[in-house]
Amino acid sequence: MKQVRDRRGDDRSRRQGSAEARAREPRGDAPTKPEPAFIRRPIARRQGALPAETLPVILEVAPNDDYALIDSGNGRKLEQYGPYRIERPEGQAIWQPALAGSEWARADAVFTGDTDEEGMGRWRFPHEPLGETWPMKHDGVDYLGRFTSFRHVGVFPEQGSHWDHMAGLIRGAGRPVKVLNLFGYTGVASLVAAGVGAEVTHVDASKKAIGWARENQELARLQDKPIRWICEDAMKFVEREERRGSRYDIILFDPPAYGRGPKGEVWQLFEHLPAMADICREILTPKPLAVVLTAYSIRSSFFAIHALMRDTFAGMGGRVESGELIIREKSAGRALSTSLFSRWVAA
Repeated sequence: MKQVRDRRGDDRSRRQGSAEARAREPRGDAPTKPEPAFIRRPIARRQGALPAETLPVILEVAPNDDYALIDSGNGRKLEQYGPYRIERPEGQAIWQPALAGSEWARADAVFTGDTDEEGMGRWRFPHEPLGETWPMKHDGVDYLGRFTSFRHVGVFPEQGSHWDHMAGLIRGAGRPVKVLNLFGYTGVASLVAAGVGAEVTHVDASKKAIGWARENQELARLQDKPIRWICEDAMKFVEREERRGSRYDIILFDPPAYGRGPKGEVWQLFEHLPAMADICREILTPKPLAVVLTAYSIRSSFFAIHALMRDTFAGMGGRVESGELIIREKSAGRALSTSLFSRWVAA
């Protein structure tokens, strides 16, 4: 159930309900009449010792040849995505820009309009018209950037820390690894996992996102890799996988604060996240590697999801690491926080 989000450049805008949230593109394929809410899953507190803990953990993405946060301030951010310099809103950038206005004026694309107040946002191209898509790369994996109407471009660079960590676990496992990527969006995490040898199941509720992910698979020349692309509500999918006895070694889930599945299923993070985390534990293999949770645009501390993850994985050993994902700015070295995360890693 990669539900609609409001802040990450996918359908999150409508999923999370706020233009300040990290948004994905609106789910035009979702019906207007919602299905009934999920059946409430009874959750018994797990017995056994809580996993060890490390916190706070700050996972940082530094500027590189593929992506850089050039500057930020006054509610905006200036980024380099491959060949393009892009200016977009950023509510957390409450400080002043470090670079002169002339540097910002060099932007190739500027997002204008507020998605809440003015409907679909717009891109302005100050120097010359640009195509809808352009080639990007992460650690050798090719994918498409795209100018979307909700100001996002199809990738969240801060997630690179999780992708690299996951790739290391897969390489070091010395055995076949199955990865489940819930709320998978445009599939970069799935491609990274498949590229290092994992068998991947990618789930997102948006047909548009799944189509984009398939384009990325072709661009990355990974058509021969075992990736299942599934357009479905994430909660319904994991419930069915539990009934089927399907098992995974690594699970990534990045749910919106609020969203809808392809049949209008309503998702509320604080209401439904405990059940999803509980099911994720149930569908792990006997020798799992990790479960990674990322949360955007929620009114909470990472301590909340940290406590949830420790309780969920009680009795399984390992360690729960929690904190924030940040991007290090190139101009003045400031840290831009993008999201909270908590991950359980086996011993």
